[in-house]
Amino acid sequence: MTDKSGVAKRREEIRVQHFAKEDLWTGEGEKGWFSVPRTLPLVLALLSSKEISKKHDPSSVYLELLSRQRGEGVIEMGHETEHAFASGYVGSRAVRTWLERMKILEDNGFIRTLQVGNQRYKYVAIVHPTTAVQQLRNKKKVDENWWNAYLANKRESKEPTFEQRELKKAGAQKVVSMPAIGKKVIPVKSATK
Repeated sequence: MTDKSGVAKRREEIRVQHFAKEDLWTGEGEKGWFSVPRTLPLVLALLSSKEISKKHDPSSVYLELLSRQRGEGVIEMGHETEHAFASGYVGSRAVRTWLERMKILEDNGFIRTLQVGNQRYKYVAIVHPTTAVQQLRNKKKVDENWWNAYLANKRESKEPTFEQRELKKAGAQKVVSMPAIGKKVIPVKSATK
């Protein structure tokens, strides 16, 4: 059994006291689920905003894509009708509606795609949501109130900001400190080739 934090213990007590007879979703020991950032509800709200999507909300398409991603960040797409239906679109315009939403996601930097033969969306790469959101902010497409809520949510969930992610990526490059004047210089071999 794992050692639980104070918050986890309190929630366990609440579950036992108030919801003991319910079949609750915990994800523990489950298969068939996917990992998403805790800021996802805000990202979906941003996607559905007029600044991003006008009248064509792509949030259900984005959620469907996220659910198919299995940790590699890339999806090998099935048939368009299958994706359209899973995104909530039915009827004669289902595929057309889905295609319009895919274009919105691509145009706004949430996905990158590769066409193979006649299949317009054969491979879809999910861009890190933090990167996509930052790019939209740089283009002044993100409302200030939404942005403040997003940053507060990231802080609370300890999800790294765009800047923190960039620093971490840059940290992969080795920083070598210079010796003080008058000290013997010891050669340092670079870790990169």
